[in-house]
Amino acid sequence: QVQLVESGGGLVQAGGSLRLSCAASGSIFSINGMGWYRQAPGKQRELVAVITSGGSTNYAYSVKGRFTIYRDNAKNTVYLQMNSLKPEDDAVYYCNAAVETAQSKGLMILNCWGQGTQVTVSS
Repeated sequence: QVQLVESGGGLVQAGGSLRLSCAASGSIFSINGMGWYRQAPGKQRELVAVITSGGSTNYAYSVKGRFTIYRDNAKNTVYLQMNSLKPEDDAVYYCNAAVETAQSKGLMILNCWGQGTQVTVSS
């Protein structure tokens, strides 16, 4: 089994910063893409940022230039540095990872999600 545990959410004033962390643990052979998604009340979950195992990144237009995703492969951890936060960034943030894990029949890739962490931005 594989678990993703997020941390770093909280309450911040508009213009402030937060850093989210997501650590993967369990039966991990390797981790391919990792990313952050968010879901605001009454809205669909949306992609915020993704990063490949090689370090290539992609961002939602709404966060470009403000958010930075990076990972520490040795720690199986992905981070999201969020600067210049706006009230519209208010949401539950979820970590996602494509984890290659060893099963009885060989390697398989699991699409794993964290439990979510709340980010609240006050105006």
